[in-house]
Amino acid sequence: MHLEKRRRHRTHARPRPPATAFDPAGPLTWTIPDGRSFTLDFSRPLVMGVLNVTPDSFSDGGRWLDPESAVAHAKRLAAEGADVIDIGAETTRPGSEPTSEEEEWRRLLPVLEALRRLPGCPPVSIDTYRFPTAVRSVVAGAAMLNDIYAGRKDKRIFRVAADAGVPIVLMHMLGEPRTMQVEPRYEDVVTEVREFLWERALDAERHGIPRSRIILDPGLGFGKTADHNLTLLQRLPEVFPPGYRAMMALSRKAFLGHVLGGAPPEERDLATAVASAVSVMKGARLVRVHNVKATVEALKVAEAVMRGRLAPAP
Repeated sequence: MHLEKRRRHRTHARPRPPATAFDPAGPLTWTIPDGRSFTLDFSRPLVMGVLNVTPDSFSDGGRWLDPESAVAHAKRLAAEGADVIDIGAETTRPGSEPTSEEEEWRRLLPVLEALRRLPGCPPVSIDTYRFPTAVRSVVAGAAMLNDIYAGRKDKRIFRVAADAGVPIVLMHMLGEPRTMQVEPRYEDVVTEVREFLWERALDAERHGIPRSRIILDPGLGFGKTADHNLTLLQRLPEVFPPGYRAMMALSRKAFLGHVLGGAPPEERDLATAVASAVSVMKGARLVRVHNVKATVEALKVAEAVMRGRLAPAP
């Protein structure tokens, strides 16, 4: 019964033709409610920099909790080449308890307000599954949403993304952060993750979000063993439903520590950069990381290898 409850998210979506004709490797341009416009060129590898304004995240909890230090770190991520800044105000580490809605917004608001005034700031993504936080965030200048529940916690978040015209990341997770690492099991992790992502993407489209603004994330580390994560990475071209933009968020994840023989989170940046480069070479176009500089350099090498030549001089 316990396992059955934890596998209810499984679906049996079947391949369907794209609802919208667009190239998932092409540019994504959008305008947010405050009038600012952004473009992400998915023809090249893109980097989302992580900014955790939390006291207890697994690898950098407490470092950027103060708004002034958070804004300074956001500036540093942008200077190192981040194409998106993803702000999270609630930890989602395995075994974590939820943060209150009021506390989440208290942590987010001053940082959002400061980055909105920052000239040339990359688009800011908000890592939340809460409808009220999503509404407040887009009003305050957020340009993107990142929902670890993929709309399962509150489908109204789809309406926020559709009405505001912002992209949304939909992630696979087995269970919830508090319980997701308690004996996660799959019959076929690749098939089950792919079908889940397809079903959630189709649901988002039914709520008015165009396919071009949907980004899918297989959720490495969220309800998966180290072997599950490595299988997903090995078979990545099979994981993503065709016709959608693809993101990988594997920064400093525990499975990389296992590969390295027990390395702690702060010693996993090189492994993250390598795994991110592998992800891009297998089809992902956006990677979410803590160490932007190392990953940007790794992706430049991966892109040159895929191209088979140096990029033309600017």
